[in-house]
Amino acid sequence: MATAHLKLERDGAIAVVTLNRPEARNALSLEMMARLADAWDEIDGDPDLRVAILTGTEGVFCAGADLKEMHGDQSANPYHKRFMDRDALDAAIAAAHDAGDEARVTELETELNGRQDDTPLHWKAFLRDRRLKKPLIAAVEGYALGGGTEILQGTDLRVAGEGATFGLTEAKWGLFPLGGSTVRLVRQIGYTRAMDMLLTARRVSAQEALDWGLVGQLVADGKALERAKELAGLIAANGPFAVQQILASVRAAEGLPDHAAMATADEYGLPVLYSADAREGARAFREGRSPEFKGA
Repeated sequence: MATAHLKLERDGAIAVVTLNRPEARNALSLEMMARLADAWDEIDGDPDLRVAILTGTEGVFCAGADLKEMHGDQSANPYHKRFMDRDALDAAIAAAHDAGDEARVTELETELNGRQDDTPLHWKAFLRDRRLKKPLIAAVEGYALGGGTEILQGTDLRVAGEGATFGLTEAKWGLFPLGGSTVRLVRQIGYTRAMDMLLTARRVSAQEALDWGLVGQLVADGKALERAKELAGLIAANGPFAVQQILASVRAAEGLPDHAAMATADEYGLPVLYSADAREGARAFREGRSPEFKGA
């Protein structure tokens, strides 16, 4: 899948999702967010894909939301209807009926009837109200500001170039970080560090981000994607059912007391122990060969 604002490419069991608006420092447009949400569905639904990488083109990860587009008239944008809630769609359908625009009525009704759930599309794109079933690695170069740092928090492993810059700059412009940072960032890097980023709206260096645990590895500038692919290759070689269950278990245990969290470990871990992949792994170990996992 390729569009002006997003690329989804496959390399064996690895998916690479590239934000592709270099002229706008990969700022998040309606098209980009719609295509991101679609890309996550495609990756989760493809059994041949075991891990994904999110990166940006031409040395920039993501400069945040496109504020010019956000505050402009989006009625003519073909992606706008996908971000309308049900009430807004109903109102737009009624208005199109009154105007006698049956083509527009059909277009909007098709959008409404095709909805699988009521989760706002922009939150699906940001991985705010959902997470991928498969590991997602961020490969960050250059700016990761505003929405760029917010979507980062929906990833599992994070590699950054030494010159990368992070920041939650929303408060600087009188905005609110609705991508989940007031919840996720506190849990991921701690209260005082999260408050530093959220309330000062200052930019944070790659070294500071590493020290705080916002990213996991630093590499030379221009090498983040290369390192992310190395990590993805290691993950893709593992048992896919085990990997996905480990991810699910960690997420299910978030915020739970230890005794309840351990119960989730059993819930997700025991099916792996009795799976075909586990039997194949044991056979391969005994026979001195690489396992051939089927994901079950």
